[in-house]
Amino acid sequence: MQALKRVLVVRLSSIGDIILTTPLLRRLKALWPDVEIDYYTRRSFVGLLASNPRVSKVFTGEDPPSGPYDLVIDLQNNFRSHAMIRSLEAGRTARYRKHNWKKWLLIHFGIDLYGSGQSVVDRYQSAVKEFGVQSDVQGCELYPAAGERAFAVPFFSDGQPTLALCFGAKHFTKRYPSRRFATVLSLLFATLPLRVLLLGGQEDAPYAIEIMQALPEHFRHAVVNLAGSCSLMQTAALLERCDAVLSNDTGLMHMASAFGKKLFVLFGSSSAFFGFLPYHTPFELFEVAGLRCRPCSHIGRDRCPKGHFRCMNELSESLIAKKIVDYFNTERS
Repeated sequence: MQALKRVLVVRLSSIGDIILTTPLLRRLKALWPDVEIDYYTRRSFVGLLASNPRVSKVFTGEDPPSGPYDLVIDLQNNFRSHAMIRSLEAGRTARYRKHNWKKWLLIHFGIDLYGSGQSVVDRYQSAVKEFGVQSDVQGCELYPAAGERAFAVPFFSDGQPTLALCFGAKHFTKRYPSRRFATVLSLLFATLPLRVLLLGGQEDAPYAIEIMQALPEHFRHAVVNLAGSCSLMQTAALLERCDAVLSNDTGLMHMASAFGKKLFVLFGSSSAFFGFLPYHTPFELFEVAGLRCRPCSHIGRDRCPKGHFRCMNELSESLIAKKIVDYFNTERS
């Protein structure tokens, strides 16, 4: 097949979904080394792609792309992406098939048609399989700029082992309760000489305060609350330097995976079958198996439909802490 000269990739949101497109960008460049790859996303996510060497230019709704493009790869596949693409001069358009009907069957009837729980990364790639794009064994990619990496340096100057805690999530049923995170941290601090960074956006800041208030006062000096204080890529630079990450199913989990970090992942209403596990990075998954009400949604809910929230409340704080302690002890030995 003739090499393409200009390609546009479209993914409007959100943090994790955009990060999960980065292996495809790398693989497109491997297939067509001279191709110019542009990217269309929301303005708030431009930082995730601005320093990516695979990307020529990042466009937004305020600064939309213009053709011609040999190929447009629509990884959003919704009304907004369709409308934007119709305004372009595009030779061909390839679209990611979301298969929402499979999600509906799994949520409402427990019928799993996903099989092995194929990663969304590989589902994105299937949109362009006819072009011969080849898989590789590498993970996601992020490229903090020099200033963002400089921002992170002071938090690691003493060489203390550091755990990042990504405690937020947009929806309630994806958030491990704050008091339980505080218990996990207390168990860790009782065993390890450890620093913990609380990472999240402005919307997560109230939960960081809850964690700090639930933590015994004599442990609080070991926690640095950075929730709401960092840009996206400053957060990425912090995750790049951490030794391990404890995270809900959230965009920062995928951000940490881009640096090959050891991840300890908490799934409540989430399910591995939806394809959003960390990609090509070591991780330990904590979930309550056998709950008939799980998953109750593919994106999360604002409350537990059953009222008991067993999918999170039955995740053992002591087991989570033990696995993290074992990891740090192994790394130090």
